[in-house]
Parts: sequence; structure tokens; C-alpha cells
Amino acid sequence: MNDPLEEQREATQVLAGDLTAEAARLDAADPLAAHLDAFAEAPGVSAYLDGNSLGRPLKETPDKVAAFIRHDWGTRLIRSWDEQWMDLPVRLGDRIAEVALGAAPGQTIVADSTSVLLYKLMRAALAGRPGRSEIVIEAGNFPTDRFIAAGIAAEVGATVRWIEPDPIIGVTAEDVAAVLSEQTALVVLSHVDYRSGALADMPSVTKTVKDAGALMLWDLCHSAGVVPMQLDEWGVDIAVGCTYKYLGGGPGSPAFAYLRAEHQGVLRQPIHGWWSAADIFAMGPEYAPVGDIRQLLSGTPPVMSMLAMQDMLDHLADAGITAVRAKSISLTDFAVRAYDELLAPLGVRLLSTRSAAHRGGHITIGHPDFQQVTQQLWGEGVIPDFRFPDGIRLGLSPLSTSHAETLRGIVAVRDALL
Repeated sequence: MNDPLEEQREATQVLAGDLTAEAARLDAADPLAAHLDAFAEAPGVSAYLDGNSLGRPLKETPDKVAAFIRHDWGTRLIRSWDEQWMDLPVRLGDRIAEVALGAAPGQTIVADSTSVLLYKLMRAALAGRPGRSEIVIEAGNFPTDRFIAAGIAAEVGATVRWIEPDPIIGVTAEDVAAVLSEQTALVVLSHVDYRSGALADMPSVTKTVKDAGALMLWDLCHSAGVVPMQLDEWGVDIAVGCTYKYLGGGPGSPAFAYLRAEHQGVLRQPIHGWWSAADIFAMGPEYAPVGDIRQLLSGTPPVMSMLAMQDMLDHLADAGITAVRAKSISLTDFAVRAYDELLAPLGVRLLSTRSAAHRGGHITIGHPDFQQVTQQLWGEGVIPDFRFPDGIRLGLSPLSTSHAETLRGIVAVRDALL
């Protein structure tokens, strides 16, 4: 009698062979393939599918850090503040704005963590709409966003209103319109859902919110550096994002914040510090904030933590965000095809949309055994990440990930289930 499991294994081996040929063809035609060699090798890792959580380091990063310690810090010492570090948060913010955000200079700054910047700007936005007392946020948004919104509401006596959209399609303008009211001060949403990868329609949602007289804050953590956007053109008020995913800043690298020019000097962030004083070295008795984007600073910027992302931004600029997006779509489309042929027959669920136009840079698949499977994969050098209760995210960073690597990861998931 034939073994059904063995027959299934043999059938998927044939399909994997066809997919291998397809991956080779796509990689050979990849206009961004040269960037793959720019990233440091990770001995023992055969497939890194977590670039949407922590980007891989560039080969040049160790030398850059060593040179910084020897010269910028070690030789120039405190003189480097005057020579280059004082304006680094703004210069680097402008670079991110140019390469990834579609924003003019003077509206983006690098500082703090995502959590701290979200707190500063949520508080500022709520105070900037006097007479309104509601924050609207998705019930499934990233925990930090939800926790901070709820904490601020408790601090100031505001109310949180929750959006509960389709978990795969994500938040739509219609979902937002259904909960807006004359009391809505601020809407906080993620551009790309951290679970499903659903890509929100930023222009239409932003217009819906602003037409209601509220302010719009976008969390760009899963979209900056992989999805093109036009913050200025689309009328976005506020945005916050991290730099350790597609921007390659490394673990714990600081976040960035965008504050539209018309709101600078009007919205006031609550953590007053000497770096946002109008005259930083006056050391005066009272706080007088600067009126430009530096108003979002509080304490001394983490200069060393800003090093790695600078080279990654050069790679992104060289590739162009439009080409990066095209490869991202190619990678995720290929991953969905591999899922259909290798994983769907094993009872794995697709937890992301099939529409590339409505999907960011990762897809999520689900199976009851995936928590255990993830641990096994990590031990084998295949690195996706697990999201409760039973999802594996396949994060496909376009500059550092090939179609062949994507397939190796999906084949490993299949093998772990057989």
C-alpha cells in the first residue's frame, strides 16, 4: 500500500523543483541583484526572512563604526559636536524624507525611540485640538501604539475609540469614517499592518480624517524604505517610524518623526528638554521651545546609533524606492505562489491579501504547529518570526533578499510540517 505522506512529499518535491527554476529566472532578471552582495554574511543562516523586523547589516558597517570611534569620537572628541553632530538629527531626517517619505526638508527628525516619539506626538496632537477628546485607533494595531493611546487617554481624561477592520484587508477609509465624530481629535493607524502586511490607502484615509477636522498620525515602521509614499502631497499631518527594519539602522537605532511644516511651532510636544530650546546654550531659567522641527527633540541625540542607517540610505537612494517596491511585490507574489504549491496542501492558511497593491513587504501564514516549527527552523538556520497565536511572518527585504532565499525558507517550513 502506498504511503499517502510519502506521495505528498514526492509531489511537493516536483513542485519545489519548478519553483527553484522560477526563482533562478527572477533573480537573474533582478535589476537590484548587485545590492545583495553589500550585506554581511551570517554563517549558519540559509534563509533570513525577518528583514521586516531587523534588517541585516551592511559589510561596510563595522569599518564605519571603527572609524567613528578612532576619529570622530576618539580624535575630534567634543569638537565633533560643533563640526558635525549638532545638526545630525535634522540632516539625517531630511535624508530619510528624501529617500523614503516623499517629504520636503525641515519636516523630519531622527530622535528617541518609536514609543517616545509616538507619545510626544499623540499628546501634542490631542492638545492641538482643544474641545475634542477622542483618539481613534485600530484595535489590532501594534501594542505600543495601542498602549500609548490608552495611557494618554487615562492621563488627560480622553476616550479611545476602536476600529475593528477585516484582519487581512486592513483598515479602509470607510472603516475610519464610520467611527469619526465631532469629538475626534486624532486618528492613529499603521501604514502597513505588522501582522498581515495589509497596506492602508494613506491618501484616502488621511483626507477622510482631515475633512472631519481631526489630525492624522501614521505609524510607518513597516513601510518606510519598502513602500513609496508622498507625505507632503497626501496631506499627512504626523508620522513616526523606526529605522532598524528596511532602513538598516541596527538594533535599538533611533526612530524618526515627520511633522508637517504648518504644525511646527503650533503643536507642542510635552517632554521639554534642552535640545528643543530656542537657544540651546542659553541655559535660561525657563523653557522656550524652538519653532522648527527641532522642537521634537528632548535630550542628547544617540549619535553612534545613527551610523549604520546612513549607508543603508545610500543604497536605498541608489536603488530608488520605486524599484525597491517593484522587487518587494515580486518577492511577495513569489512567496504566495510557493505557499499555494507547497504549504496550502498541508493545511497552512494564508493570512495576507493576495492583492500586491494592498500588501506591504511581508506575508503571514498560519498553522497550529507554527510556534514549535519556528523554534525548529531557527535551529536549522532558517529565520522567520512567529506572531501569536499561530502565524509565521515571511519578511522579504528587497535589497538583501533573493527569490531563491525566499524559496529556501518556504521549503524549510514545508519540510518541518511533513
